[in-house]
Amino acid sequence: MAGDRKTAAGKTSRAAARPGFLDTDSVAALNAGRHGAPFDVLGPHAETRKRWICALQPDAASVSAVVDAKETPLARIDGDVFAAPVPGKAYTLRITYGDGTVVDHVDPYALGPVLTDFDEYLMGEGTHRQLWRALGAHVREHEGLIGIHFAVWAPNARRVSVVGDWNLWDGRRHPMRRVGATGVWEIFLPGLGEGALYKYEVLGADGGLHLKADPVGFGSQHPPEKASVVRDITGYGWKDADWMAARKEAGSLKAPISIYEVHLGSWRRRWDENGRSLSYKELARDLVAYAQGMGFTHIELLPVSEYPFDGSWGYQPVGLYAPTIRFGPPHEFRDFVEAAHEAGMGVLLDWVPGHFPTDDHGLARFDGTALYEHADPREGFHQDWNTLIYNYGRTEVRNYLVANALYWMEEYHLDGLRVDAVASMLYRDYSRSEGQWIPNKDGGRENYEAIDFLKEMNSAVYAAHPDVMTVAEESTSFPGVSRPVNFGGLGFGFKWNMGWMNDTLSYMQRDPIHRQYHQDNMTFGIHYAFSENFILPISHDEVVHGKGSMLAKMPGPEDQKFANLRAYYGFMWTHPGKKLLFMGCEFAQPEEWNHNSELNWHAAEQPAHAGVQALVRDLNRLYRDTPALHVKDCDESGFRWLNGDPAQSTLGFVRYGDTGDAPVVVMCNFTPVERSAFRVGVPEAGHWDEVLNTDSELYGGGNRGNLGGVTSTPEPCDGHPNSIVLTLPPLATVVLRLRKADT
Repeated sequence: MAGDRKTAAGKTSRAAARPGFLDTDSVAALNAGRHGAPFDVLGPHAETRKRWICALQPDAASVSAVVDAKETPLARIDGDVFAAPVPGKAYTLRITYGDGTVVDHVDPYALGPVLTDFDEYLMGEGTHRQLWRALGAHVREHEGLIGIHFAVWAPNARRVSVVGDWNLWDGRRHPMRRVGATGVWEIFLPGLGEGALYKYEVLGADGGLHLKADPVGFGSQHPPEKASVVRDITGYGWKDADWMAARKEAGSLKAPISIYEVHLGSWRRRWDENGRSLSYKELARDLVAYAQGMGFTHIELLPVSEYPFDGSWGYQPVGLYAPTIRFGPPHEFRDFVEAAHEAGMGVLLDWVPGHFPTDDHGLARFDGTALYEHADPREGFHQDWNTLIYNYGRTEVRNYLVANALYWMEEYHLDGLRVDAVASMLYRDYSRSEGQWIPNKDGGRENYEAIDFLKEMNSAVYAAHPDVMTVAEESTSFPGVSRPVNFGGLGFGFKWNMGWMNDTLSYMQRDPIHRQYHQDNMTFGIHYAFSENFILPISHDEVVHGKGSMLAKMPGPEDQKFANLRAYYGFMWTHPGKKLLFMGCEFAQPEEWNHNSELNWHAAEQPAHAGVQALVRDLNRLYRDTPALHVKDCDESGFRWLNGDPAQSTLGFVRYGDTGDAPVVVMCNFTPVERSAFRVGVPEAGHWDEVLNTDSELYGGGNRGNLGGVTSTPEPCDGHPNSIVLTLPPLATVVLRLRKADT
């Protein structure tokens, strides 16, 4: 019969009348899940003095619109598209399925947009510093209804839908509205709440369907599952106002900063429960108490932004805005940060804006194009890590990253960011051979766009939160890394001193008999020690990939290994620069770090290991309580060499504080031979208390030393008019502090 057609259920019906806006192509596109402007045809529309309601309801047997309890059937136009003229105003849709199930819900296509013109303007300008408040999935009220607002940036997509277990992961059911010219897509779905699983189904510019996690999602499923999870991150109710008001001093150049670097998944585990990692709440109790008891001022976390592969340790993040669910939901991560603040410690986060993984559900070719990354692998692919490189020259990408840095400060009260692999960002030829990289516009190797991004990020962070710190892991001699942007620098607060770490570990790994020929490895660092605001790092990178543990690096029989390590830590804690130590190194874990198991806490109970642990605790205490050891960490006026004796592998120096602070003399003996009657010049006459000796029996040493202190005599030495005579124990560092009249 003319005008008859098959329905989606296979039944034949006479073709229904349709409004002009619902043309054949639009209906076909809706049924095929490829309509790029669904709000133009779905929902209520006025035509010929009628209010038409159009709905797309896959698998429905029938659809009605209910207005004031009156039900008006919608005619099946074709496939799963229904429409009819319906008088009145507010309505709900009633869907009846083939099994008799009836479901009523508010039509999301009857609702207006959520994003404001101002949001669109800021996103278009690339200056939306609170981007996460516009994009992502938010529990909110809209037009008197409670539900979830979804918004995602996909400018080259042909169609974007939000899908989840609540709509059978069917991209036809909830295609989104494209708003303005920014390339953002949004939809508000009443009735959904926290905990809903979702992804974005993107019909890309390449014609392919891409199922993507939310780039600004606040939560994720447990890996290996890949969906985003709606998390309401509002309304926590912070109680750390005292810390936040005072923390500027804790991160200043003159503060004692001693950082405990931690991989949360392998610090401790619960062996009575299949070896699971501790939760954020358990870490808030156990890790915070331990780090506080050890005297550290900050805890630095290896990346906690959601990541799919445990073996990456978090350095290949997919969800930059989601604290990993491995240890709990977002509020429980806040519990951890707040507990640290209550204990008087800051929390730093390892942050990875240098690269991202190629996982299909991540940012790679997000809308069917190289959106977040460069299209050319010579600019957009890291050969070392098989990861993609952000396109820092793209305004929206740069804003995505800058806003993320601010997000962690504002939503989680973090006290700073350590930025990973900065050197890989600064240079276009990083780890590349000739012909595998594209020079900058001037023919050089510097990545101007990345440099500008780092400056913008640091400027934005310090402008909004001048009391936090940003730290660069940067392994080259790039100038001005920790110099303010307005003075020509990159704007970081601190920089890891990788040169000092490499040189001094090279020295310590040598047999003591050969050290006299390599004394410059221990002294060269002072030549540039004040060119940047340095942190001395013994990080996770030094105890993995066959490098051995810190203890295993030390030469000699076991007792000398421990003595060497104690002497080295004494040298490190008294040398100019802030301190960082990776977990397990504080008790001389004998094995390399293994992310799949907890630290060897059994070893920590053995006397020699416990001695190293006690030493680190006392070094932190001494460092915090002695101004001369920290107030001029970044000021060359706070340091002066003593002569020492390279032939005997001894070295010494004086540390000075501000006016009135007691100076400190440090002497190191890096041979297994005791040096007696060793004369050392001192800057002031008086009694010098031996405030720390790494050979003390408290730390597992032989208890050789200077009986608590020595008094100077007016005999010139090392350019000073007064001197003291010391016993330098073998493989030991001795620290002496001038006794002031009021101490």
